[in-house]
Amino acid sequence: MGTPSGRVLIVSTLDTKAGETLYLKEKAVSLGLDPILMDLSMRGPASARADITPERVADAAGKSIDELRSSSQRAGVTNAFIKGGSLLASRLWREGGLDGIMGIGGATGSLMATEIMRALPFGIPKIMVSSAAALPGLSTRFIGTGDIMLFHTVIELSGLSNLLKNVMDRAACAMAGMLVGDVTIPKTERGKAIALTMLGPCDACGHRVQQALEESGYQVIGFHAAGICDRAMEEMIEEGFFQGVVDLAPGGVGENLFGFMRDSGPKRMEAAGKAGIPQIVSTCSVNHITPSRSSYTPDHAGRRKYDLDKLRTWLRISPQELRQVARVFVDKLNRAKGPVRIVVPARGWSSVDAPGNPTFDPAEDGIFVEELRAGLRSGITVTEVDANMEDPDFARAVVAASLSIFPEVSSNQHSSI
Repeated sequence: MGTPSGRVLIVSTLDTKAGETLYLKEKAVSLGLDPILMDLSMRGPASARADITPERVADAAGKSIDELRSSSQRAGVTNAFIKGGSLLASRLWREGGLDGIMGIGGATGSLMATEIMRALPFGIPKIMVSSAAALPGLSTRFIGTGDIMLFHTVIELSGLSNLLKNVMDRAACAMAGMLVGDVTIPKTERGKAIALTMLGPCDACGHRVQQALEESGYQVIGFHAAGICDRAMEEMIEEGFFQGVVDLAPGGVGENLFGFMRDSGPKRMEAAGKAGIPQIVSTCSVNHITPSRSSYTPDHAGRRKYDLDKLRTWLRISPQELRQVARVFVDKLNRAKGPVRIVVPARGWSSVDAPGNPTFDPAEDGIFVEELRAGLRSGITVTEVDANMEDPDFARAVVAASLSIFPEVSSNQHSSI
């Protein structure tokens, strides 16, 4: 094993966790790392041991530390520290002075540190040492769309007991391990990189499309389109990772409209259009909704449904809702600067949506297609394929449409992001 090297930003609040943070720093140094301490202390005096003081963080956010420490608006103070810390961390990374980031904290400290982590690109090692990691609802809030490792301390971050030292030792070793040896650089090849949304009920189609495009010379990166990874895909498109998109499962667009479980955010299905890169759009899961069971209305309770398992149920979307979602598709896709092709399976939009299943209804699905055709601008084609989403014929149609608009792969396209 090689000797670890690299500058690691440690984000903490030294007014409450100085001893624990300094122990982690010393452990990182002993492992060959070069740690930088960023102090987000909101109340106490700045520690002389901090490399990036609260004053610097506040200044980066356009605030004074006195203004923040005298404020009674805790949310505003944390937001200012997040803004300043994110700007400083991003600057360190752009200048080549950052190889990894760690955070230490309870609920508030974890919130601030993980927000700062998400300001850094995919592929930079990120570890959050948190006593709040297992609190219901917070873990997903901490991770969001970031490639963050949550390290649950179990015990409180208070006092350097041997148990807590063990936690810190393991966290430091985990970071050192991610900076040792040959770790693949997170890059995509220009002119070849394609983003592909996938979901269990269109898994066969996704794999067929991926295999065919890879055989044609493309690098295909899949995203599980359940509301988080497809949201992350939009961010990575904005960062320039991809030159084309196959959006088999854009159901998060409607879920955002109605506020349901697979909500992928208000910017879903927009980044490719803004970037002007070609996109293929299909319809897996668009004709189903996933409200949480605790929020079912009497209408929801009476709908046709399909149980994926004991935890997940898909409800059939209503004709009115289909029209609403179609109009959102029209609005987003009409603004696209690059080529768009829509490919729809006429015999069901997923394995859930197949003959014999209770939510299968091609006639109602046609309402969505009609609304698209009526509203889409000239140049965006809608092709219906006489197949189910999971049939090989449909995958072949998607691949053909993709190859007709994606950049041609040439042997000299090897530059990377």
